[in-house]
Amino acid sequence: GKEKKDRVMSDKERKIVSYHEVGHAIVTALQKNTEPVQKITIVPRTMGALGYTLQTPEEEKFLQTKDELLAKITTYMAGRAAEVTQYGMSDKFGMMCLATTENQYLDNRAGLICGEETAAQIDGEVLSIINKCYDDAMQLLIENRESLDKISEYLYEHETITGKEFMKIFREIKGIPEPEEESTKKSFMEQAMDAERQSKGNDGE
Repeated sequence: GKEKKDRVMSDKERKIVSYHEVGHAIVTALQKNTEPVQKITIVPRTMGALGYTLQTPEEEKFLQTKDELLAKITTYMAGRAAEVTQYGMSDKFGMMCLATTENQYLDNRAGLICGEETAAQIDGEVLSIINKCYDDAMQLLIENRESLDKISEYLYEHETITGKEFMKIFREIKGIPEPEEESTKKSFMEQAMDAERQSKGNDGE
């Protein structure tokens, strides 16, 4: 959707959306099987979104591996994990959608997606995947709390930042040098591990 400048968000909303979007971006950068971040914004859209994190693949893909799909789910979970407020969602079912809206434009009735025993087992498996991805996202954000706070504050002030700006700030906070051309194919996580090994090596001299 297009920018919806007339949708005025409160300071609290802007702060929450900043954390939500930066949560997506940080967890994207810290995983192997993800597409690079191109843009992060907290400018509301006409379609109702209060902001977004845009990722684009480096090459066209027609199939996705299990690892790539799990990385995507973890990235989605990171938005909620990073927020500073809690939604009143069921502890038992967490973030899982248990109903779908039928006849949306007629009577807006909700119908259950899940069926009997077999469906219940599938639901259990889906829930465990969602919860595992949520836990992974939460752990990455806890380990990178300083980056989450600082970049969220920067996005809050600037409203929109490019993927390059995001990665530049993230590298500065983590003490990782800007990548040289030949190492640009390495993931951020691999670069972070390289930087850590290098600093340990220097300490030993």
